[in-house]
Amino acid sequence: MSCYIDTSALAKWYLPEPNSEAFESFVIEVDDPVISRLTVCEMRCLLARRRRAGDYDENFEMTAWAAFLEDTMSGALRVASFEDSHMTAATDLIGRLQGIPLRTLDALHLAIALRAGAGALASADVVMLRAADSLGLAIHDFS
Repeated sequence: MSCYIDTSALAKWYLPEPNSEAFESFVIEVDDPVISRLTVCEMRCLLARRRRAGDYDENFEMTAWAAFLEDTMSGALRVASFEDSHMTAATDLIGRLQGIPLRTLDALHLAIALRAGAGALASADVVMLRAADSLGLAIHDFS
C-alpha cells in the first residue's frame, strides 16, 4: 500500500526531532512512500526557516536538502505532481470536512494523496491525521 508522507513527518527523516527514530523505522518499511511537489517546496522552506531560526547552520541545511533531493531523484520517495485539479479537490474537502479545522495546504496534501492512490497518511499534524482518518485513510501518527 502506498503511504502519503506529510512534510511534518518527513522532516523527521532529515532533521533530529522527537519521533525521528520511530519515523525512520516506519518509512523504510513503506512499499510506496509518496510525497508531492508541494512537499518539495515545503521541505525547502522548512529547512531555510529552521536555519534562519538558528536551529542549525547553512552547511547542515544544504546537506539535509541534498539528501532529500537524492531521495526524490532516486525514487526512494515517489513525487506526485501538483495540478490545478488538486485545488478544486482540496476546496471540496474543506467543504466536506466541516467539523475539522483543515488548513489550505493540508487540504491540498490530502487531495494529492487521494488522487495518487495512497491508502495511508503519515503526519505529525493531528488535525490532518483526523481529516485523513475521516476520509478512510490509514493513519500513522508521528506527533
